Amino acid sequence: MVRNYGSEAPVSEQMSLIKKLRERTSAPIKEVKAALVTCDWDIDAAQKDLRKRGVILASKKSSRTAAEGLLALAQNENKAAVIELNCETDFVARNDIFRCLAASLAKLALLVDNSQQLLSTFPIGPEYFEGLKLDVEHPKLRGERTVENAITEVAAMMGENVKLRRGYAMSMSSYGVLSTYLHSSPQPGLGRIASILSLEVEDQNAPLDAVQRVGSELAMHVVAAKPSFLTKELVSTDAINNEREILKSQAEASGKPPMAIEKMVEGRLRKYFEEVVLMEQKFVVNDSVNVKTLLSNLSKEVGSPVKISNFLRMEVGEGLQSLEAAGAPEDLAQAA
Repeated sequence: MVRNYGSEAPVSEQMSLIKKLRERTSAPIKEVKAALVTCDWDIDAAQKDLRKRGVILASKKSSRTAAEGLLALAQNENKAAVIELNCETDFVARNDIFRCLAASLAKLALLVDNSQQLLSTFPIGPEYFEGLKLDVEHPKLRGERTVENAITEVAAMMGENVKLRRGYAMSMSSYGVLSTYLHSSPQPGLGRIASILSLEVEDQNAPLDAVQRVGSELAMHVVAAKPSFLTKELVSTDAINNEREILKSQAEASGKPPMAIEKMVEGRLRKYFEEVVLMEQKFVVNDSVNVKTLLSNLSKEVGSPVKISNFLRMEVGEGLQSLEAAGAPEDLAQAA
């Protein structure tokens, strides 16, 4: 039976009730005590009050920059989805309730219907989750609730701004392998940097064991090497002209004749492609070959042409503070 003291509870009882309510809700101790005092130390009434109070506090915190957090990744045979859930501190990112919420959101993102999408790689912004329900599968968040309510409740529990920033999904459009990789992963399905990569095999009878092995290595490569483009042809003219202009200014500072300067610029431009273009990059597992040669060798091994059809790379908080300061929209991911 829960006691209602009607005035001030004994100190020993206060500490016990604060501990019990904190265990029930994971709310900050200050808020737990305030709710108990307001409700004359009736723990059930305080729990209800705390939930109402938390929603209000969470809404007040929603304008604060949340640049920490986690990426959560879910995958089935034909599709992979990754979402970014942000918070204000790494301390909250380590909380198991926050992690359960992130994992649940990734599983929900995997179910988003993309049949109307023309591309196999597509963004899943917060708007896709409006009105959708999920079960966070955590003892302190039992039961189905809307995505918005789940995020608000977790924000209230954590005492920080919690925000679903973005998501991305990739589907297999043909025969091949969909590979994923998570870096700085505290547990399966969660991490701070993620990649998804799709390898397409022309012959549908070709074995996939070697393709899966190389796909896993390439997904890791994408995380480590940070490519921005799949092929040289996909590098925009503006990006090339901008880089050429920078390289020309650097070369001219050497005082060499125009002919030599032109050769220097072209040489450095090749180096630029090796840095930003996935197919031109040296393979991180074996830097004696580039990714283009790796795929050529793989094609010979499996007896069928193999190509990268898509890739994406995401990192927690990348560009977030500068974007918020400028009030600018963002690119959801680096993708082919």
